[in-house]
Order: sequence, then C-alpha cells, then structure tokens
Amino acid sequence: MSTLARARRPVIRRAGNSHNREVGFPLSESSGFLVRDANRAFQRLLEKRISSFGLKRGQWYFLRVLWAEDGLSQRELSARGGTMEPTTVIALRSMEKAGLIRRVRSTRDKRKAQVWLTPKAKRMRDELLVVARGITDEAEHGIGRTELARFRRIVAHMTANLDRIKD
Repeated sequence: MSTLARARRPVIRRAGNSHNREVGFPLSESSGFLVRDANRAFQRLLEKRISSFGLKRGQWYFLRVLWAEDGLSQRELSARGGTMEPTTVIALRSMEKAGLIRRVRSTRDKRKAQVWLTPKAKRMRDELLVVARGITDEAEHGIGRTELARFRRIVAHMTANLDRIKD
C-alpha cells in the first residue's frame, strides 16, 4: 500500500491561532508528495532488481550519467547526478573497488580527476537498461502514450518552474 493510500487527508494546524483553524491540503493534491511517492516506488523496485548485479542504487545513477558521457570530472558527475561532492566521492570509491570505474588525473589540470567506465561497467549497460526500461514499462502499464507524453511535459514544466525560484 502506498503512503498516499495510508494518509489521505492530513490536517495542518496554524500555530498561534487561538481558534485552531484547520487548513486542508490532502496528499492527493500535493504534486510534490505524489512525485516523491512515485519516485520511492521506482527506487525500491530498482534497488531490488539491480542488487543481483552487485550494484547499489547510488552507483546506478552515476553509471547512467557516465553511460551518456564518459570521462567527466568528479565535480561534473556530482552536478549531473544531483549529489553533493562528498557523496559522489564515497560512491566513486565503492565503484572503483567494484571495478566499475577508474579515476585518472586530467592531463590538462592535474587537480582534476576524470572518471572513466571500465569494460565491466560498459558490458553491464545494455542489460541494466533493459531492467530500468522494464520497471518504467510496469509503472506505465495501462497509461496511454498521449497521457505519458503530457505527464512528462508537465513534470518538466514544474521542475523548470521550481528551478527558477531563487530562495
């Protein structure tokens, strides 16, 4: 059962209001909550299915980025993966131990390390992408192409709206 099903109508009480007036904002109307709930469901299933490959979820996201563009700096990888640099360093350390990546000092700037996929990580790509596509297909079951295209545009638009907010 999803979190949404367990908690339909939260009540928000305003502090300092002597009348204790209730403000309704059901979870079913919270875009942020719905997106988070869906993301958590994706993450749980992904984690289960990639574990047989010896991968952790954090490693998965860096592999996805590197499959698109190999040889990024750690800083670029952090930015594209949406993680803080210390988190990236920890994940890369475990990926290096697992034989998935190698870090090489940049020839142009010795302070920077470029992250390169190993042949092992490259060989895993197609099979893991089939796993990821399968999860997406399961999630999208029974939803028409037009609805999915609209959903993707809406989520991208919401993200752009929020990214424009400076505070």
